[in-house]
Amino acid sequence: MAEAHQAVAFQFTVTPEGIDLQLSHQALTEIYLSGLRSWKKKLIRLKNGVITGVYPASPSSWLFVVIAILATMYMRSDPSMGLIAKIQEHLPVSQSLSAQCQTVVSAVLFSTLLWFSLIFTMRMCLKQLLSYHRWMFEQRGKMSNTTKVWVALVRIFSGRQPLLYSYQGSLPNQPVPAVKDTVKRYLESVRPLMTPDEFERMTSLATQFESSLGNRLQWYLKLKALWASNYVSDWWEEYIYLRGRSPIMVNSNYYGMDFLYVTPTPIQAARAGNTLHAFLMYRRKLNREELKPVSTVIPLCAAQCERMFNTTRTPGEETDTVQHWQDSDYVAVYHRGRYFRLRMYSSSRPLSPREIESQLQRILDDPSPPSPGEEKLGALTAGDRIPWAKARKEYFSLGVNKRSLDCIEKAAFFVTLDDDEQGMMGEDPAASLDRYAKSLLHGKCYDRWFDKSFSVVIYKNGKIGLNAEHSWADAPVVAHLWEYVLATDSFQLGYNEEGHCKGEVDASLPRPQRLSWDITPECQEQISQSLAVAQALADDVDFHVFSFRDFGKGMIKKCRISPDAYIQLALQLAYYRDRGMFCLTYEASMTRLFREGRTETVRSCSNESCAFIKALEGGEGVEVCRRLLRQASEKHQNLYKHAMTGAGIDRHLFCLYVVSKYLGVDSPFLKEVLSEPWHLSTSQTPVQQVELFDMVNHPEYVSCGGGFGPVADDGYGVSYTIMGENMMNFHISCKHSCPQTVRGIWIYS
Repeated sequence: MAEAHQAVAFQFTVTPEGIDLQLSHQALTEIYLSGLRSWKKKLIRLKNGVITGVYPASPSSWLFVVIAILATMYMRSDPSMGLIAKIQEHLPVSQSLSAQCQTVVSAVLFSTLLWFSLIFTMRMCLKQLLSYHRWMFEQRGKMSNTTKVWVALVRIFSGRQPLLYSYQGSLPNQPVPAVKDTVKRYLESVRPLMTPDEFERMTSLATQFESSLGNRLQWYLKLKALWASNYVSDWWEEYIYLRGRSPIMVNSNYYGMDFLYVTPTPIQAARAGNTLHAFLMYRRKLNREELKPVSTVIPLCAAQCERMFNTTRTPGEETDTVQHWQDSDYVAVYHRGRYFRLRMYSSSRPLSPREIESQLQRILDDPSPPSPGEEKLGALTAGDRIPWAKARKEYFSLGVNKRSLDCIEKAAFFVTLDDDEQGMMGEDPAASLDRYAKSLLHGKCYDRWFDKSFSVVIYKNGKIGLNAEHSWADAPVVAHLWEYVLATDSFQLGYNEEGHCKGEVDASLPRPQRLSWDITPECQEQISQSLAVAQALADDVDFHVFSFRDFGKGMIKKCRISPDAYIQLALQLAYYRDRGMFCLTYEASMTRLFREGRTETVRSCSNESCAFIKALEGGEGVEVCRRLLRQASEKHQNLYKHAMTGAGIDRHLFCLYVVSKYLGVDSPFLKEVLSEPWHLSTSQTPVQQVELFDMVNHPEYVSCGGGFGPVADDGYGVSYTIMGENMMNFHISCKHSCPQTVRGIWIYS
């Protein structure tokens, strides 16, 4: 137990001569090294803060400016045009400083002010340059002269060797679109989904909104945009994620899969050893800001990375909160109903993969049973949020339960050592992938801690996976981490001939600490109720995962069509064949070109896509279908670019709706728009670090991507990943309780 382990740090006895203290040298050494590690991290953060704060200049450039100013003064020239003399006049009089020294001090002060002014000017120029998005709308291979000049200026003002957060202060704020533009785009998006009478009615509502309430709400939204880093993101996080009172399992959390065809080692503890060490390596790079800023042509916002580790979602009766701690030197581990605290550092150094494997093997070999109520405790995080908030306040606010819960919530991340075997295996590999997806999405509904920023799942046969909470960040941020871990595990760390991690083991490492609980019968009853809610939700989810290898983006690009647009049209065609109608289609797009940007919706069902599908299904000629296909593809790309550049529809309307609620006014138009169901919710997870994977020499090392649950009870959730030139992976979800979707899920295959 922790208390027993810590007690040996010092002992004392009462003697006639007084109190005799017996200090443990080993414990004091550990305390010293732990403090040393903490101070090193603080110094690194301070150094990085300075470098990021003066970017795109560098700290050394200050010295260059000072020397340049002093040199010009030595040449009997005054570059300050009298400002240095003015500064000298206002310096405090000191007998110890000669007139020459006062001149030098004044020159240094002037140089510093000039340096800061130059930094501010460069940053404002870079911010204006990064606000230019016309390059996205130009044809490939036909760059305008304006864009060529823009590219050159961006390179000049971007500086060299940026850290992860270097661009944060130079990223532009997300613009607020004009109400009339948003309303126009909205009406265009719903035109193919409505009858003439329905569309006429909606046009009337939209026109009335635009000419009256819309302008009033827009004024408040522009006011917010003036002082907020992003006028959307804080409300999006609060109202879409944190205020949701239904289970986050299935409804919000999503998952990522392991390699599709390869399992580097079948030894569970060994695979976990390399995987957990790779996570530590990534966190070290993240803390040191050594990760390269993700960019397209221009850098993307990295703010979401800040809460990747040491973060949990805490339940509340009205709204949840996201809590983040600066550092944590351990992970929380779940195995066979028991919870453990596993320290990941020894003497201020991270444990080696072989040491982590040894520690996890100790947990796997531990025969102790779970304490009463402990086994299914995690079901509280899988059920409705209000019961979990009340139970947390009543049963976990003090004593041993609070200490153990704090240990889980403050952990770097959560780890599940699963007794099941998963992956593409057996006589029916397709069905095994479906089971694999469901296991990662919800497991047994109590063997994941769904509130943690992410939970790593290590299966008995060496397969791994990830379950991530959605409020703190979007899937591309987690996917970047997951790509690094998969590549580092297989290509950098590796395994020995027996399948174990490489390296030696420090035999003196203390055993993983078993967490203690005192779960009352009343609390156990609440756990059972939450489990029943979660289990019903999990049982209702149907999943199908498949890898499409007939062709890939290589062939699609030869046809001069966007691969993403092609897939979106294929999904809409499948839905049309399934239901005989079109539906409101959601495709996630990022807005990380702006500071603290998150996502925007691409309404990919358009007049052009519907015209193509109708022509194809109506038996029109090949040339007609090809022409309509290209038009639909170009329209989709245009919609996607508008969404990325802040001219989307849905986030603007969402924020206008929030303002209306704050003002206590009702808008029939906004109410109807916000209540429209997304029967087809889609998302692409692109591969961001292509350089980590050799798809030519090692094509088997390919991830299957990840997926999420259906958004609507009678709709589909579709996630897809384009891998290399000849492969596309799909994850399709729906609900058993809807007969139409259960029947239709195979049409997408």
